[in-house]
Amino acid sequence: MEWFIGFWILVGIFVGWCWYSKEKSSSSDMKMEQKSGVLPKGSFGWPLIGETLDFIAAGYTSQPVSFMEKRRSLYGKVFKTHILGTPIIVSTDPAVNKVVLQNHGNIFIPAYPKSIREIFGEYSILQTNGTLQKKVHALIGGFLRSPQFKSRITKDIEHHVKLTLTSWKDLPLLFVQEETQKFTFRVLVKALLSLDPSDDLDFLKREFNEFIKGLICLPIKLPGTRLYKSLKAKERIFKLVKKIVEQRKLGLEKSEDQEHQNTIPNDAVDVLLRDISGEQNDKQSLSLDFIISHIIELMIPGEETVPMSMTLAVKFLSDCPVALELLTVYIYTRIFICIQSSTLYINHHKIEFASF
Repeated sequence: MEWFIGFWILVGIFVGWCWYSKEKSSSSDMKMEQKSGVLPKGSFGWPLIGETLDFIAAGYTSQPVSFMEKRRSLYGKVFKTHILGTPIIVSTDPAVNKVVLQNHGNIFIPAYPKSIREIFGEYSILQTNGTLQKKVHALIGGFLRSPQFKSRITKDIEHHVKLTLTSWKDLPLLFVQEETQKFTFRVLVKALLSLDPSDDLDFLKREFNEFIKGLICLPIKLPGTRLYKSLKAKERIFKLVKKIVEQRKLGLEKSEDQEHQNTIPNDAVDVLLRDISGEQNDKQSLSLDFIISHIIELMIPGEETVPMSMTLAVKFLSDCPVALELLTVYIYTRIFICIQSSTLYINHHKIEFASF
C-alpha cells in the first residue's frame, strides 16, 4: 500500500512540475518576443519533450516529412517547435534558407541537438573549428584525394562487391539497404583503420548500429533510455578503436622517422598519427582522444549516408526502365573506352620498347 501512495505522490509532483515548466516556458517566450520581436507561429508542445515524439514517429511512416508538412499547413513556411530537447525555428522557405546559408558563421552559427552533442562528445567534428578544423580537413582530404588511395579503395570496393553479389544469389528476399550497409561499412573501416573482416570488425559493426540509433532521440540520459544505450555503445567502440590506434602509434614510434615519413599512408589513422609524431611541439598537434573520436564519426557515412543513397538509386532506377537502360549503355561505353585506351597504351609502349 505504501508503494501505491508513493507512486501517486510522484505522479502529482511530476504533473505539478510539468505545469510549472509550461508556465515558466510561456512567460520566457513572452519576454523573448518583447525583447527581440515576434516569434513565428507554432507550438512548443509538452514540457521537456516538446514535439519530439511526433517528430520521431513521423520518421517511421511512409511519409517522414508529414511532421513538417502538417505544421507548415497550420502555421506557414516558417514556424516554431520544440524537438530533441531544444526550442527551434523551422524554415521551409527557400528564400529564408538562402539568407541563413549565405550568413553561415557570421550572423548564424552552427548548433546541434543536445543528444548529438552528448553522443559525439568533447572532441567531436562538430566542435572543431578554426585552424584546427582546416588542418584536419587538409590532412584527411589530401589522403582521400591521393591517387594511391583511390587505386587501393577501388580494388577494395570491387572485391567486396563481388563477395556481396555472390552471397545474394542464395537469398529468397533481398533488403537492399541492409545489404549495402554491410559492404560499405567494411570498405570504409578498411580505409580508416585497415581493419579486415574479423571478430573485431563484427563487434564494431554491432556496437556501431547501437551507437548510431541515438543520434535522433530524447536527451534523457537514464539507464534504459535510447541515449544511455548509445553512449554505452560508444564507450565500447572507443575502447576498441583506442586499442588499435595505440598499437599503430607504438609501431610508428619503433620505426625510423625517415622510413615512415617517406612511405605512403595506409589509412586515415596513419595520416593523423604521423601528424603527432611529426609535430611534437606544435600546439595544434592532435591528441589520441581527438583522433579516436574523429575516426568513429567518419564511420557514419558507411552506416547511413552511402547505403541510403545507393538504396534510393536502386529504387528510382527500378521505377524508371528508360533511365536504367541509358545508364547501362553509358557504363558499357565507358568500359569499352577504358579497355581500348589500355590496349593502345600497352601497344604504344611495346612499339617504344621494340624501337629502343
